Amino acid sequence: MIKRDRLLKLRKRKYSQGYRLLDENLIEKVVRKIKIVVLFYFSKHSKKLWEKKGEGIHHIAFEVADIISEMERLKSEGFILLNEVPKKGADNKLVCILHPKGTNSVLVELCQGI
Repeated sequence: MIKRDRLLKLRKRKYSQGYRLLDENLIEKVVRKIKIVVLFYFSKHSKKLWEKKGEGIHHIAFEVADIISEMERLKSEGFILLNEVPKKGADNKLVCILHPKGTNSVLVELCQGI
């Protein structure tokens, strides 16, 4: 667990022991091709999110080779997509989010490199 004082220090530096500051509320760490993004709050917006959702996993992302065909496959299996067309997301990727009602309340993101 990263302690709050450590997070404050990370805010002041771009990189620290494999951690990368994404914005004022997010720290990223990549471990063996698994990207972990930690939300902590220092602004009104992220504090509201934290108070509403609490601690835990916000979402899980899966990289796919062909996002369009994967979206069609999941839709045919009954999953609800939050966007019918992939959108440009972080890290220069196309992304699609599955509705949490069909994924046990976990946001699931599909992503494909552009």
